Amino acid sequence: EIVRRLARDADIVVENFRPGTLEKWGLGYDALAAANPGLIMLRLSGFGQTGPYRDQPGFGAVGESMGGMRHVTGFPDRPPVRMNISIGDALAALHGVIGALMALHHRNANGGKNGGKGQVVDVALYEAVFNMMESLVPDYDLFGEIRGRIGTGLTNIVPSNTYTTRDGQSVVIAGNGDSIYKRLMRAIGRDDLGQDPALANNVGRVKRTADIDSAIGAWAAAHDLDEILAALKAADVPHGKIYTAADIVGDPHYLARDMIRRMTLPDGTPLKLPGIVPKLSATPGEMEWIGPALGEHTDEVLRGIGYSGEDIARLRALGAI
Repeated sequence: EIVRRLARDADIVVENFRPGTLEKWGLGYDALAAANPGLIMLRLSGFGQTGPYRDQPGFGAVGESMGGMRHVTGFPDRPPVRMNISIGDALAALHGVIGALMALHHRNANGGKNGGKGQVVDVALYEAVFNMMESLVPDYDLFGEIRGRIGTGLTNIVPSNTYTTRDGQSVVIAGNGDSIYKRLMRAIGRDDLGQDPALANNVGRVKRTADIDSAIGAWAAAHDLDEILAALKAADVPHGKIYTAADIVGDPHYLARDMIRRMTLPDGTPLKLPGIVPKLSATPGEMEWIGPALGEHTDEVLRGIGYSGEDIARLRALGAI
């Protein structure tokens, strides 16, 4: 009953139960939209609301594997690996936000909250991952190519790789633009490779990936990271040290763009958090607080939908809230 009351005036309801669960409770979209036709329901699940896998459980890790990401991540002579973050969940959430805002815009442009129609936004974890897989399917369909793991490089993009410096650091160097490639070769003292007509474009460079990577790797191994960063900056070649969290929170560019925010936990403990992305010029937004404690506003919300103090006490005694 609490959910029904909340949904009567809501713009968007978000749920991530297994498909059919809300319907079993009498809280499916049709039931809630009967009292609020403009309602939008964002449904996130492992495999979506339809199809033969809809009833299977799914986490971000499964979405990453069945969405194609795990097969292309790692080294060719080793098993697939995962990033040490739950990127599948994050991608599903991002697609969910996009879908919910699209549905909200459609409703508001076609009658508004009181006259427009809502809809269901169906986001599957594996599809959100699959949507990031670039030309994986066209490559297979047209050329029979199954893209696999390539380690630290990128298939058919040369040079773009990670190199180890003399002082044991790791640096990414992306010299794969034709003019950038020439500047990079000049910076590392290999103008012979930069001026070679056979390497003037990416097609030619792909054929000699090993030679080019070997030249850049030898140069990186002979210099410390700071020297490499300075040389590549002077040559206007895209590059970057592989950052840790410690690097990020102390980086002047992150700080200049307000990407490390200092917040305070309810007990007074200071905490650094990522800033706001994207940055809007007219309505940049602000992080004023870190968010409520679990249940902090339960009473306030319930009073807002018509529950009295006695009602709330009864619900709490029943364990419903």
